[in-house]
Amino acid sequence: MRIAILARRANLYSHRRLVEAGEARGHEMRVINTLRCYMNITSLRPEVRYRGEKLEGFDAVIPRIGASVTFYGLAVLRQFEMMGVYPLNESVGVGRSRDKLRALQLLARAGVGLPVTGFAHSPDDTLDLVRIAGGAPLVIKLLEGTHGRGVVLAETDAAATSVIDAFRGLDAHFLCQEFIKESGGSDIRAFVVGSRVVAAMRRQGKEGEFRSNLHRGGSASVVKITPEERSTAVRAAKTLGLNVAGVDMLRSNHGPVVMEVNSSPGLEGIERATGKDIAGTIIEFIERNAEPNKTRTRGRG
Repeated sequence: MRIAILARRANLYSHRRLVEAGEARGHEMRVINTLRCYMNITSLRPEVRYRGEKLEGFDAVIPRIGASVTFYGLAVLRQFEMMGVYPLNESVGVGRSRDKLRALQLLARAGVGLPVTGFAHSPDDTLDLVRIAGGAPLVIKLLEGTHGRGVVLAETDAAATSVIDAFRGLDAHFLCQEFIKESGGSDIRAFVVGSRVVAAMRRQGKEGEFRSNLHRGGSASVVKITPEERSTAVRAAKTLGLNVAGVDMLRSNHGPVVMEVNSSPGLEGIERATGKDIAGTIIEFIERNAEPNKTRTRGRG
């Protein structure tokens, strides 16, 4: 098979591992810089072009689209879908996961466990918004934030009001969420491929840090998850329409709650924590499922 990886940096661990795993199984792997792609948008023969050549003959495409280039990355991915190339994750699913508010609304509709979350625009609603999230302490989260950036823990109602006012002053969209104190600054990353969790790790924030992101100095260790946590992760990925996802959950007093569903989850932390060949599992999934024109949405949505 010929498999394209849409990614800006070929030397990242996750991208190198996917190339290694694919080549080890006899496939031709090619990393393509998403932003260097350009498109011929036509009714009969849609094209993706790259450095002066037409990209054709690919059986599958693995989107590894960075959050900062979501808009253009999705346009390129949709073009591949219109050409009949099988996407590991479809553009609609990736788009849903990147819109944090939309993702939470879809998960809530599907009955997936979530922290109590509030969203508002008018400053007149600030105090009631804080009350919706259960009052302080509460988490205030920018919709555009990644890797734990743009996430603030407000210890008091007054502090929450100040942070909200500051975010509104920047004309930024944000969520107010219940603070799950019992999680103790840790979360669970469940790695979903297809209809099963293939690996899970526990991420623990450094001392004094409520965010557990590995990018912020957190540590990772293998963890055994419960059947309910396993089911929650698979349902969350399926609800957003993702074949591969990193589902981040907290252990609360009322069961697992989903914090985020990542459509381009990193492989380094979870492979090193669990010792599992996640990249190989992803390539195996593509081998079983890749067919021309199999995309459910064919670039729509």
